[in-house]
Amino acid sequence: MPSDPARKAHRTLDLDHFLPYRLSVLSNRVSDAIAREYSDRFGLSIPEWRVMAVLGGAPGLSARDVAERTAMDKVQVSRAVESLVRARRVARTEDAEDGRISRLALTAKGRAIYDEVVPLALHLEETFLSALKPEERRQLDALMEKLVRQSHLLS
Repeated sequence: MPSDPARKAHRTLDLDHFLPYRLSVLSNRVSDAIAREYSDRFGLSIPEWRVMAVLGGAPGLSARDVAERTAMDKVQVSRAVESLVRARRVARTEDAEDGRISRLALTAKGRAIYDEVVPLALHLEETFLSALKPEERRQLDALMEKLVRQSHLLS
């Protein structure tokens, strides 16, 4: 009986086949590979690079917007933003309509770093994805989109 509560209580979690764990490990491995490229050269942490990556494509976001786009903890984003502002890689300006909101954008110094890191990140992505045939890449992309949509049901 699959619905028997006692039977469910004795189930074990096989991490080698547990999708959230596997995705986390994979994400960490890829992020760490990219981080090795920019960490030593620019002294950036993974959260700092994620903030810069988001702002590089969408300047003018608030820290809350960045947290939503990256699915990072608000405290993590706040610390990364503070560090980037102190290093003059990100500028913070008051929102014209709501003074309680700060808008973030890369500075010239931040943009120069972004412009150096992006080709490295794209090269590592290509190296990583080279294990897949073109059709498998399209399938992976479609599956990832489905899973992202489905993940909103978990919130």
